[in-house]
Amino acid sequence: MELAASARSHRLRESNRQLRQSLDRVNVGCGDCRAASPEEINGLLSQLLQFGASLRAEALPAPGIDPEADAEIEQYRRNVERLRELLPAIHRQLLAERTRIEAQRARLATAEDWARASRQTL
Repeated sequence: MELAASARSHRLRESNRQLRQSLDRVNVGCGDCRAASPEEINGLLSQLLQFGASLRAEALPAPGIDPEADAEIEQYRRNVERLRELLPAIHRQLLAERTRIEAQRARLATAEDWARASRQTL
């Protein structure tokens, strides 16, 4: 029983460490931070889904029985709350990136039209 609790706590701790690192990489809330890449956001989502699935699949002890697991589950809750706070900034960032891509696409279409028209006049 003790070995299973230790392994569970280790898995929870490792998952929280990875989640915390991902949240640090996508920390778009500060003005001087670089924009999170779509790959980083996708990786964060993947980690959340995996971690959530593992929490649902494993029978966790009742609160108070395994203090290490309790602490890691509390840390997970704080990580998810941190993500919730970051979501509006991530959303703004993604909208800005979409606007940038659409503007670039429009510039490319204009350049393509110009190149086509200039070939026809030669």
